[in-house]
Amino acid sequence: MSYGRIFSLWRTAAGPHWDAYVDHAFVRGLADGSLPREAFLHYLVQDYLFLVQFARAWSLAVTKAETMEEMRHCAATARALLEDELALHRGICAEAGIDLAALDAAEEHPATIAYTRYVLDAGHAGDFAELLAALVPCVLGYGEIGRRLCADRRDTPYRDWIETYGGDEYQALCARVGALVDAAVTRRLGRVPQDAPRWMALCRRFTTATRLEAGFWQMGLVP
Repeated sequence: MSYGRIFSLWRTAAGPHWDAYVDHAFVRGLADGSLPREAFLHYLVQDYLFLVQFARAWSLAVTKAETMEEMRHCAATARALLEDELALHRGICAEAGIDLAALDAAEEHPATIAYTRYVLDAGHAGDFAELLAALVPCVLGYGEIGRRLCADRRDTPYRDWIETYGGDEYQALCARVGALVDAAVTRRLGRVPQDAPRWMALCRRFTTATRLEAGFWQMGLVP
């Protein structure tokens, strides 16, 4: 399943930073089950806090959108985060004895603050395309990771997490987000966006968010 032309171009522009993100030691530990449970739960609590801010960023995208179609896409993505992805985190944490009160009271790690505030700043300071460039490494990167690990089929205690991001529902979300990015960038930069003066700035937004994603995995390894 393709996530679109612009994502592919941004992914290539990120170069080794993309590989450092999607093939991080944390991801390999999820795949083969070697990731310590303590590290996974530490990551999951921080990812819960991350997603709260991420839902705000997608909601901000609604206000930056120029068309009703863009608004609907962003509102649907924010709703999926709030109703589905956060529910997954709450469920796994509850099974581990971490209740909702403990999740809401958890302190944000500096890596969580750095990444989420970077994305929100991109949205407040820039336009819709800039915000998307900062948002999509998370959405589409998790889709790429989940799809690859699902196909691997190795036995791992993190199979539920893997199947959430590699499953049909999340993959369909990724396809919709990829189509949104293609249409939005073409609308603002033209049919050959690489020729637009703003293109490299968008690539840098995407690459910085990708670097912050790798840093977020690294934070998860050090509970």
